[in-house]
Amino acid sequence: MKFTTFFSLFLLCAFTWKLPLAMADVVDTEGKPLRNGGLYGLRPVIISGNGGGVEYAATGNETCPLSVVQNPNPFSMGFPVQISSPLRILYLGEGDNLDFGFIAVPLCAPTPSLWTPVKGEEGELSVKLTGYDNTVSGWFKIQSVPYDIGGYNILFCPDDISSCGYVGVMFDAARNRHLVVTQIASTALWVRFERLSPASSATDLHEPSLLLKSHA
Repeated sequence: MKFTTFFSLFLLCAFTWKLPLAMADVVDTEGKPLRNGGLYGLRPVIISGNGGGVEYAATGNETCPLSVVQNPNPFSMGFPVQISSPLRILYLGEGDNLDFGFIAVPLCAPTPSLWTPVKGEEGELSVKLTGYDNTVSGWFKIQSVPYDIGGYNILFCPDDISSCGYVGVMFDAARNRHLVVTQIASTALWVRFERLSPASSATDLHEPSLLLKSHA
């Protein structure tokens, strides 16, 4: 009887400890699960001709760099991105509701500042930092790409409709690589997540380090 009770407790503990790993179906370039609130560099899986890491820049008539863009240099790591979920989970999985945001933002930008899709005059959605009107409420999600060489798409799912869109890249007249939300799968950004240490702050960018807060 004692042995049966002990064995049952052992199985329960083993299942409890393995459960977070079983749910952690999004991994970084080292094969480790993405941590809730972790810092990552987002770079394309195929770097030749596909640009580099993700960062912010001033585009159009912006006087403050609030546009989320892709650096055209394929060897650029981009700026450190914090990926977090409001769920009390250690690791992030596909389909989890997520916030994306740089750990440091321009001094002219509101703080905390998250990636936020903004609706343009023609209904298109551009990914910006907090500070714009016409924002669309919803959540980002991660979805694996169905190819053997790995990689992930980032999705955005608005609260008011059931159809999610891909986060992709669109060129403007100045050849800036804007991050946008699109229904066209062929333009989707196909990324890998490179784990960064907490020391990978924006001190090199001469901006203050700011931890982001998830939605309430």
